Amino acid sequence: MPHRPHLRKIALPSWLPLDGFILGLIGTVALAALLPVSGRAATVTDGATTVAVAFLFFLYGARLSTREALDGVRHWRLHLTVLVCTFVVFPALGLAARGLVPYVLTHPLYTGLLFLCLVPSTVQSSIAFTSIARGNVAAAICAGSFSSLLGVVVTPVLAALLLGGSGGGFSADSMVKIGLQLLAPFLAGQLLRRWIGGFISRHRAVLRLVDRGSVLLVVYAAFSEGMTRGIWHQVTPARLAILLGVEAVLLTVMLTLTSYGSRKLGFVREDRITIVFAGSKKSLAAGLPMASVLFGAQASLAVLPLMLFHQMQLMVCAVLARRYAARAPEAAVTGAETGAEAARARTDSEDRADSADSADDAALTRV
Repeated sequence: MPHRPHLRKIALPSWLPLDGFILGLIGTVALAALLPVSGRAATVTDGATTVAVAFLFFLYGARLSTREALDGVRHWRLHLTVLVCTFVVFPALGLAARGLVPYVLTHPLYTGLLFLCLVPSTVQSSIAFTSIARGNVAAAICAGSFSSLLGVVVTPVLAALLLGGSGGGFSADSMVKIGLQLLAPFLAGQLLRRWIGGFISRHRAVLRLVDRGSVLLVVYAAFSEGMTRGIWHQVTPARLAILLGVEAVLLTVMLTLTSYGSRKLGFVREDRITIVFAGSKKSLAAGLPMASVLFGAQASLAVLPLMLFHQMQLMVCAVLARRYAARAPEAAVTGAETGAEAARARTDSEDRADSADSADDAALTRV
């Protein structure tokens, strides 16, 4: 078999608490603050963003294997638990946080916090954390697939129902726009998967760069819009610190609920680990493009809570995963490692890294 060279990953120093993609996001925000686009350049950037988001969701559809999700139907209690955590418990907590406005959070920051509670769970990072913690890796693959598939439809619908006018004015026209820009490319990717799946599998590293570039373009356009409109004057360092505190409480509550709730529901240890990591996390890769469609000019503040929560969940869950691994019985360790190898073999034909979440492997190895 001919040898195919792989792109070499650049490892960041072990003492650096941020993964490379997060550093890229921070750099993009800084660039938008220093050199925001306006006028005709902004129009061109908005058009490029629209195309990038549609192409991003086309790639999601083309490489997300529904077969893997269907194979895991026998774990329906586990998958239902994860979906309830992602699309019911999280939104309920987001609605409860409405009481923090305006004394703790401003209304725009609360809107972003509520949107964060509506996006689907991650795929790659849930699998990676579950594997390190010696959990049920195959179930994590299925749970992430189910969440991603449903999130394309459920997240916009929940946003339309719960955010109302604060999401940039939801209407029948905006829902059509969502369908054309998000759902239609996703379905097209699913339909063409049988013909282009092999190409995508052979060029995963290159397409991952396309994923990240698309997300960075969305961030740049959103934050540039915020700079030109002057909305960043609404956010002070004190408000950011308060937002971080609120999100730390949100993550703690979800980790606690998934841990104790899964135990009360009678799940075995490996399944409990899967529920903890898949049910408490949110996808930056899926959330950013959706926000650009849902919020338009208000997207810059809307995505800020999601960006902060993403980095927080990586750091906290990395530590938690290693603690689970350290407490795992010898039999559980052996069985989980075997299951992880089997799961990797079964998913060799698909790209298990969804855009920004592909950076999670590096974060895990450094904690």
